[in-house]
Amino acid sequence: MPAAYDADAIAALADQPVSWRDKALPPAFWGRTVAEVLADKPRLSQLPTPVMTLSAPGLRHNVDTLARWSAHHGLDLAPHGKTTMAPALWAMQLDAGSWAITLANVFQLGVARAYGVRRVLIANAVISPLQLRWIADELARDPEFEVLCWADSVRTVEIMEAARSAYVGPDARRLDVLVEIGGLDGRTGARDAETAVAVGEAIAAASTLRLAGVAGYEGAVGHGVDEAGLAGVRAYLSEFAGIHHRLKSLYDADITPVVSAGGSQYFELVAEVLGPLGADGARVVLRSGAYITHDDGLYRRVSPLGENPRTDGERLVSAMHAWVRITSQPEPGLAIFDAGKRDLPFDQDMPEPQLIRPRSDGEPVLPATGMTVTKLNDQHGFLHFTDVPVVIGDELRVGLSHPCTAFDKWGLIPVVDDPDAADPVVVDLVRTFF
Repeated sequence: MPAAYDADAIAALADQPVSWRDKALPPAFWGRTVAEVLADKPRLSQLPTPVMTLSAPGLRHNVDTLARWSAHHGLDLAPHGKTTMAPALWAMQLDAGSWAITLANVFQLGVARAYGVRRVLIANAVISPLQLRWIADELARDPEFEVLCWADSVRTVEIMEAARSAYVGPDARRLDVLVEIGGLDGRTGARDAETAVAVGEAIAAASTLRLAGVAGYEGAVGHGVDEAGLAGVRAYLSEFAGIHHRLKSLYDADITPVVSAGGSQYFELVAEVLGPLGADGARVVLRSGAYITHDDGLYRRVSPLGENPRTDGERLVSAMHAWVRITSQPEPGLAIFDAGKRDLPFDQDMPEPQLIRPRSDGEPVLPATGMTVTKLNDQHGFLHFTDVPVVIGDELRVGLSHPCTAFDKWGLIPVVDDPDAADPVVVDLVRTFF
């Protein structure tokens, strides 16, 4: 069953007032609630630049597309909520059938608990005694709350067990822990099968922990989407499946073990290699996060449902854009716009110029051909142009790359009805918590 959440808490986000803290909205909207702002059906032209927007039809398409794809391939979906840190978007994903929400740390778990998310996978080890005590309190307070975290060493298990056994009684609910499997030159995770099995044995032997399955992140060991890169990910996932089989005798009889992998780059290989474990009693859980908005850069290139699809199903579409304004033309062929590193992601690709909004009523939207963003400062962007001239005051839509470093720059994000329109209508405002 999909994880439950507090629908009333989500709905109450519309009652929050907007203010000067919300850089996406103009002073004319300050002091009004989100619901009051939306009731007037504001348009993009009423918002300041720079501003990042989400596409309502794009979000809907992407959420439904991966939900259908996962169900078709026999996988459960636990989207990585750290991508957006937006409870309203988590609710959208849960309503579409997601089994859980994945998060990266206990701070993020606190946000999830504030909005009543009942099943959370923490894709990390939790070894802080203070955090382990808080999780124990939450498990005791809410019998329907489920949380699973990771461990990649016996030492990690020992720290968790020591902290919990000094705090909880013998009748306390055990904490579910997944053995994290890594790969050479990867991130965290046990580097070999013997270490992984030893971690599983330590979890199974602990009095306050329960061995709940295995997990890992194939994106940390993947090296591209050419045949060699895909073969390396397959090999990693095959080892992953083998470790799960070696641990089967340690699982409690009443547990459905979780086998979890899958970012937004190789989820078709998770279905191919790990999907068959579902027929053998495991719950295979995909944790993709960036798919909800997709993008116009990294994920457009590498997603299995991107511009070069590697699996069945509809293609994902970019559902996030930014709008910037030309403020200076100091040299021929060079324009400066009003957004920089504090507004736009830049760790994977520079923003991609896509269109110029009409300069006056009745004029058409123009394609931003021959334009390239070459550099970002803190608050300025550098646009070089050849084919279509720009003038000071022009407003451009740019495509963005890497959702995980886009959402964290905006505390309130307008959602528009049609990002291709001359003056889109704002149909929602999404609150993030970073």
